[in-house]
Amino acid sequence: MHVVVAERYVRQHGAEADRSPLRWRTRARIAVYGSVAAVLTAGALASPASAQAFPTKPIRLILPFPPGGATDLLGRIVSQAYGEQLGQPVLADNRPGAGGYLGLELASRARPDGYTMVIASLVLVSGPSLYPKLAFNPQRDLMPITQLTQSPNAVLVHPSSPAKSLRELLDLARASPGKLNYASSGVGSPLHLSAELLKSVTKTDFVHVAYKGSGPALAGLVGGEVQMMVMGAAALPQIRAGKARALAVLGNERWGELPDVPTAQEVGVKDVVVPSWHGLLAPAGTSRPLVNRLNAAWGKVASAPEARATLQKAGFEPVSGTPEQFGKLIAAETQRWARVIKEANISGEQ
Repeated sequence: MHVVVAERYVRQHGAEADRSPLRWRTRARIAVYGSVAAVLTAGALASPASAQAFPTKPIRLILPFPPGGATDLLGRIVSQAYGEQLGQPVLADNRPGAGGYLGLELASRARPDGYTMVIASLVLVSGPSLYPKLAFNPQRDLMPITQLTQSPNAVLVHPSSPAKSLRELLDLARASPGKLNYASSGVGSPLHLSAELLKSVTKTDFVHVAYKGSGPALAGLVGGEVQMMVMGAAALPQIRAGKARALAVLGNERWGELPDVPTAQEVGVKDVVVPSWHGLLAPAGTSRPLVNRLNAAWGKVASAPEARATLQKAGFEPVSGTPEQFGKLIAAETQRWARVIKEANISGEQ
């Protein structure tokens, strides 16, 4: 581009350039730099304008787990609320596989134009410790938009279980080490790591049974294939229907949706506070104006009474904040679960 501008200057001022080479070079530089500055300025001015016009077509929302689990349930609510707020359809796209990492990788490789987002949970922060050879880095190749929700997890058993409390369940496990099974949605999933933390703190031995998603894992519990599991909002319908029994909430406070279920701390099991959280990310390289637009849209959703009521009824507590705040949560959770993974000697590459 510099050469083109300089040649144009020579054609326009050829005689003068011949008489004063030094002056020509100076003016040519000014012409070049002026053209570059104009291009950059036009780009800078166009970016906020394009963000204001965004979106002009449907947005893809990748859900890294199969239907029936918490991410799927939340994704359906988020896609509808976001679509109403943005004025364009937000299409939920289930892409399960590899414990959630397939969907995250697909999102990381999408064009950073604001038209692809992904809902992530704890798998986002456990990946680097579980899979050192991942083809992508979840925290490097994805950009935080906002935290979406936070909700409690609960320890669940099949209704036929003789355990009527968390203490009784732990006593059963200690009396028969390695005889009780627990379900998870896959190696390194939130359900897996939460149960491993409970095992580590209480010095008990449950056998891990990995399913392909939290929906199938919950079906395994309801069907009597396993004796217990840790799960959050997606299990509420089965708990209310009497097909699963909640023994304790793994949080600092009781769950509003299960007011009669004590916390683990209330029954003497401390240091097992494991809330579920979900957040929204875009491919790395997405412009800050677009990230801000998507962030602001969720802020309006999270503060709208009707949307909040819908999320809370499903067991999710809506939250909002800046991309930086969500980034700090990701960093803190990465360190926390790296310790759990190391202590439990968990590896996804088995």
